[in-house]
Amino acid sequence: MSELKIEGLRASVAGREILQGIDLVVHSGEVHAVMGPNGSGKSTLSHVVMGRPGYTVTGGSVTLDGMDVLALQAWERAKAGLYLAMQYPTEVPGVNLERMLTQAAIAAGRDVDEIHERMRVEAGRIGFDERFLERPLNVDLSGGEKKRNETLQLGVLQPKFAILDELDSGLDVDALRACSRRIEEATHEDGLGVLAITHYSRLLHELKPDVVHVLARGRIQTTGGPELAASLEQTGYGEWVDDDAEPTGAASMADPFADPFA
Repeated sequence: MSELKIEGLRASVAGREILQGIDLVVHSGEVHAVMGPNGSGKSTLSHVVMGRPGYTVTGGSVTLDGMDVLALQAWERAKAGLYLAMQYPTEVPGVNLERMLTQAAIAAGRDVDEIHERMRVEAGRIGFDERFLERPLNVDLSGGEKKRNETLQLGVLQPKFAILDELDSGLDVDALRACSRRIEEATHEDGLGVLAITHYSRLLHELKPDVVHVLARGRIQTTGGPELAASLEQTGYGEWVDDDAEPTGAASMADPFADPFA
């Protein structure tokens, strides 16, 4: 069994602290949902764990099966078994999906002969049109198609842990169901561990969380079971939001790496 462990993680942008001591432990096959208001630091958490430039870790640790994740480059973190499904997937003109996945398999020392067939199978499982497989990565795809593309990549690469940064953003009901159901299946079929970052519980209707955390003001404020997500649909995040305080997340400052709804 693999373990992704985050202990006392603190991080800042431009000298301003965003993450103020995050503690989380995710094991193989588990789904942990991180919910919270805009500007709470949710997307910042995903960026810091994956090594996106622009953030300074000021304390704490992130380990994957005892390996110091923070000491690795972003590509090394991916090779070690971490995968980030981005809130805003990047377009990469000139590089098609199969070429990218083949290079990823080579870097991980995996058999590349099965990549094409695995892509075709995964496309069928999530209703992703096979004609998109030949296009440059994410170029001229709708928001929903890009999220299906991210899910297909996850299915082919079979990482140890997937961080889903607002996977439900921009998805219609059918696409959301297809993507979340496929990821839920991966937790059972491949022992995938999931850290799902979201504002709303609709993602969790198919992707069944074992644990739900509320992140606000840069900290985990409370933790519970699936019933916590249902409760938040009724109560919102007012208990943990200070109307007079500026948002904690990266979007509250002039950060060139920030998502607008971090």
